[in-house]
Amino acid sequence: MNKTFNDLNLNLNIIEGLKKQGITDPTLIQAESIIPALENKDIIGEAFTGSGKTLAYLLPIFHKIDTSKREMQAIVLAPTHELALQIEAQIKLLANNSSVPVTSLCIIGDVNINNQIKKLKEVKPHIIVGSTGRILDLIRKKKVTAHTIKTIVIDEADNLLDPKRAAITKDIIKTTMRDRQLMVFSASIKLETLETAKELMKDPVIIKSEDKPAMNPNIEHMLFVCDRRDKFETLRKILVAVKPEKAIIFVNDHEDIELTTVKLNYHSKDCFAMTGKISKEDRKLAIESFRNGKIKILVSSDVTARGLDVEGVTHIFHLDLPLKINEYLHRAGRTARGNAHGTSICIATVKQLNIIKKYEKDFNIKFHEKKVFGGAIEDSNYHSEQKQEKAKSKSYNNKFDKSKFHN
Repeated sequence: MNKTFNDLNLNLNIIEGLKKQGITDPTLIQAESIIPALENKDIIGEAFTGSGKTLAYLLPIFHKIDTSKREMQAIVLAPTHELALQIEAQIKLLANNSSVPVTSLCIIGDVNINNQIKKLKEVKPHIIVGSTGRILDLIRKKKVTAHTIKTIVIDEADNLLDPKRAAITKDIIKTTMRDRQLMVFSASIKLETLETAKELMKDPVIIKSEDKPAMNPNIEHMLFVCDRRDKFETLRKILVAVKPEKAIIFVNDHEDIELTTVKLNYHSKDCFAMTGKISKEDRKLAIESFRNGKIKILVSSDVTARGLDVEGVTHIFHLDLPLKINEYLHRAGRTARGNAHGTSICIATVKQLNIIKKYEKDFNIKFHEKKVFGGAIEDSNYHSEQKQEKAKSKSYNNKFDKSKFHN
């Protein structure tokens, strides 16, 4: 029997607030994690991108916060500024819709720290959302009262508990009381991340649907094979053919992001380059323009698009394949949010087909090979055709062995 939010023992005001967002039934990750979270158990939760992980931890936090106290009670750690801002936006929306007076503040780097300190005094937020470096800095300055924190959430844990970044996250956890609750969520949790999380926890409840990271089943995966020099032209033709409502194009190199954007804008594709060089204000404005449809295409790296949650993204393009296998899961998950459907398109060379096979094996998915012909998308057997051509060529060369014609 499917669980309802009432079955999960949530405050009725919170349930009514969710209805105003059009959310009436819990997703699988929410149904499995909310009750143990309400019981203050430590949780490790893995679920595909777009499956409702943010509300899986925010709903029990909302339920448990003592709004009569004007003190910090929860911290949500996020790997990117965009994700932190999105989480705080969801907190404010839920607080407004449910009439539960939970206050929050987003604390990120590259923002004037004195202004943040002033805001902390004014707002006295129940929930702080932000980047690890700035939050730790404010804890050390005694501007964030770590001893009142009851719950810490590590969102996108595969990133924040990566060996290169885990030290700061661990330092934040060490400043809080021993009986605090720790919740860790991600679309993919590697074995080493799992072990790191377990070391920080007390008998965690592990919610993991499969041995392998799960890919959203509402995503169709397409493959276009071409020479490297033809990748941009192939991308341009696909865009003309599919006319995406909203799309994100992933490119690995920052200079290539800008070059790709310039070329696409030359062809009237109305896109924006999401690079680390642009200011936080410009990035925020670009995402808002993308959200409301003024910009139809974002060209981005993994760093600036990680955790980006925008409704209505219909297509994800991989002009470059991700450098890490698991990043394909996170990239593709930018589409098909909630119950929507979406398409993830890889533009690859013949040499990269072994990576495509790896995606198919690791995520239990199937790529449909396509080609652009006459302004439309058609089925293709490019790889099979190439094999057949090689076989024919080999057969021809054997038949007409040059040695037979020597005098």
